[in-house]
Amino acid sequence: MKIDALREYCLAFPRATETLQWGDELCFKIASRIFVMLGLDNPRLCFKCTPETFAELIEREHIHPAPYVGRYQWVMLDRLDALPDEELQDMIRQSYEMVAAKAPKKPASRRSQTRTKPRPKTRVKPAAGRTAPKRTRKR
Repeated sequence: MKIDALREYCLAFPRATETLQWGDELCFKIASRIFVMLGLDNPRLCFKCTPETFAELIEREHIHPAPYVGRYQWVMLDRLDALPDEELQDMIRQSYEMVAAKAPKKPASRRSQTRTKPRPKTRVKPAAGRTAPKRTRKR
């Protein structure tokens, strides 16, 4: 699959965006979470997969655990033709679905991030015949 076709396919998903990060990495995201990384200078592709698929894919030629995120079942394809186009599209779709499932549904507003309701103060009444211990401050 060519870079332009990959880009078009990734951007076809609902709420998908792209950003250029870390020099030459074109990152496709949903709600600021990456589901595919595409290297532009040295064409390579990274995506998330299930643990079963991960174990199967890393046995193939030109596919290995992605640097830094391989422990989270991300694989790196050293060549864009390491998988047939249909299989690659299916893997990208699965990556999108896994990441989208954990992505926030709506971006939080700035106001809700900074303000929280104060917790009401509650007093515990001592049991009958007992007095509550006095609290002292440590300095």
